[in-house]
Amino acid sequence: MDTAAILELIKEIAEAVINPRFRALEQKDVETKSSANDLVTIADKEAEAHLAETLRRIYPGALVIGEEAVFVNPDLRRRLPGADHALVIDPIDGTRNFVRGRMEHGVMLAETRAGVTTRGWIWQPQTGRGYVAERGAGVLLNGEPIVPEKHDRLPLGASSRERLQGFTAEGELSPVAQSYFACAFDYPRVLHGELDFIQYTKMLPWDHLAGSLMVVESGGVSRTMNGSDYTAASDTRGLIVASSEQIWDKVRACWPVGSSGKR
Repeated sequence: MDTAAILELIKEIAEAVINPRFRALEQKDVETKSSANDLVTIADKEAEAHLAETLRRIYPGALVIGEEAVFVNPDLRRRLPGADHALVIDPIDGTRNFVRGRMEHGVMLAETRAGVTTRGWIWQPQTGRGYVAERGAGVLLNGEPIVPEKHDRLPLGASSRERLQGFTAEGELSPVAQSYFACAFDYPRVLHGELDFIQYTKMLPWDHLAGSLMVVESGGVSRTMNGSDYTAASDTRGLIVASSEQIWDKVRACWPVGSSGKR
């Protein structure tokens, strides 16, 4: 199934399951998982179930996993790096934003072959923006190439940690800005040139596989703090996504020791 057709499938499921519950959730529709900040809604569960079921019909031999399924059965994540073919679902990236009625949430999907990310999708239901990437074929936004903005500035990045917002590495960086707390929006900020880098702590595959592929296909890099390319097998803590290798090197060299920019 081609990338455009899968994007249409994602849109259909979002329209049927996610959008009707935007700003219409009841208290019983929201649960906490591992912490008070880790939320899951009925829309997350239903969107993942619908998308997973459909993808298994299309690709009967593939490993299809999602964030919510892995929460119930962590062993699924351990199977991902060695899977010949896998599809990884984030049914609602930015669930806290979704619960709070904020538009910064989206559906993310990544495809891997033998642990290598080959295709990725990001759908933003409230903006109508659909990003698709295929290894070796670049990134498209609603079917068109992305032309990033050009800026004459020191590298500008984002973090979700308040104590790192405003960090300048003694004048080596522009003051670090706030993350949107949604990879489905933060990765596109790098694609469009709004940000030059983002630094994360957690490297959950449903959060980063699709966006990392898009950044790399746009000429950027996605690497762990030890300099290794981010893959489905990455299991350390700390990730820098940057619009160029030069910016990655600069950010890594001056990032404060012990600060990982927790998402």
